[in-house]
Amino acid sequence: MGLEIERKFLLKDDAWRICAHHCERLRQGYLNSETYCSVRVRTTEDRAWLNIKGVTIGVQRQEFEYEIPLLDAHEMLDTLSRKPVIEKMRYFVNVGRHLWEIDEFESDNAGLIVAEIELKHPEEEFDKPGWIGEEVTHDVRYYNTNLSKHPFKDWV
Repeated sequence: MGLEIERKFLLKDDAWRICAHHCERLRQGYLNSETYCSVRVRTTEDRAWLNIKGVTIGVQRQEFEYEIPLLDAHEMLDTLSRKPVIEKMRYFVNVGRHLWEIDEFESDNAGLIVAEIELKHPEEEFDKPGWIGEEVTHDVRYYNTNLSKHPFKDWV
């Protein structure tokens, strides 16, 4: 069984940008209405995946991911996924022995930047760099599946 253990944070400032060693453009869309799980399609410039995640809110949840043909993924995003499609730049920053993924959202979610860290177990300790702000792991508004239903541009 696949298991994702992830914590999510807002950022205090842009100091992380000088530490980013690469980035990639992501598009992702949701194919279902999340009663028990979310099913999404995600693409980079040259690869694509189908991802299934449990709807559990918090640090730990089931996750399964499978690479799929890029052309199929583009067609699914264009014809089958809920709109708006999530568009973002993902930056990668190493801190200590962990990799932080920082998502800078575009389009309907422009202005939102969220940092995520994946862990081996829920209580695992990790270095928290100075640019990390408030933890939002348990705030469902910041889950990508919710951003596709309630984009950041519509938040009060």
